[in-house]
Amino acid sequence: MSLTADTILALRLADAAADAIRPYFRSNARVERKQDFSPVTIADRAAEMAMRRIIERDRPSDGIIGEEYGIKPSRSGRLWVLDPIDGTRGFIAGRPLYGTLIALLENDKPILGIIDSGAAGDRWIGHASGQTGTTLNGKPVKVRTCGSLQQAHAATTAPHLFSASGHAAFQRIGRSVGDMLLGGDCHNYGLLAAGCLDLVMEEGLKVYDWAALVPVVEGAGGIITDWRGKPLGLKSEGRVLAAGDRAVHSQAIARI
Repeated sequence: MSLTADTILALRLADAAADAIRPYFRSNARVERKQDFSPVTIADRAAEMAMRRIIERDRPSDGIIGEEYGIKPSRSGRLWVLDPIDGTRGFIAGRPLYGTLIALLENDKPILGIIDSGAAGDRWIGHASGQTGTTLNGKPVKVRTCGSLQQAHAATTAPHLFSASGHAAFQRIGRSVGDMLLGGDCHNYGLLAAGCLDLVMEEGLKVYDWAALVPVVEGAGGIITDWRGKPLGLKSEGRVLAAGDRAVHSQAIARI
């Protein structure tokens, strides 16, 4: 199966999710709490179901991991990883920086990723290193160089999401960078790929939170790993560090 066909399918998934989400944005849709106390809305579930229907019809041998409806095992060695709304809390509050995350893994490695931030009008499409790169709304983007960690513009979604030990590491980074922005969820990684941010640090991410980010960041020339500098994988503990400049990434790993 060619990468072009995969990209076309991924774009159809993004469009289907956007169509399912749009009617519920800023609609005061009812909010429920999952077992981990994280919020979920009818929009999350409708978007994931819309994407799963397409995959199950067009790629019945491919597996699926979705935040809302769990795992369908793969018979093909290929796995679609879906987060229908990354940033549900912001979505509930009417903020436009939520996004749909779609990744395709082959032999457990992300080869294709989409960050679709429909309300903000931003769609990133990323391919693994050595493929066709990353685009934002159809135009190629690249990460920017940064002289040092001290000059870096960094971001994280929320400090309270870190564990006690993770928060101590986050504070060391926060004291080292030029600026630390809060909020943004998956949009931060797209902005890093577009050369607007230099560093993103988070903890507690599940595979559906980070799988789509890897091709987007790497396709733009950046680096995204765990906090030890190791590639992210299905067994990763959810500590994610992304940077546009490899020197800044190395300096951040040393500070962590």
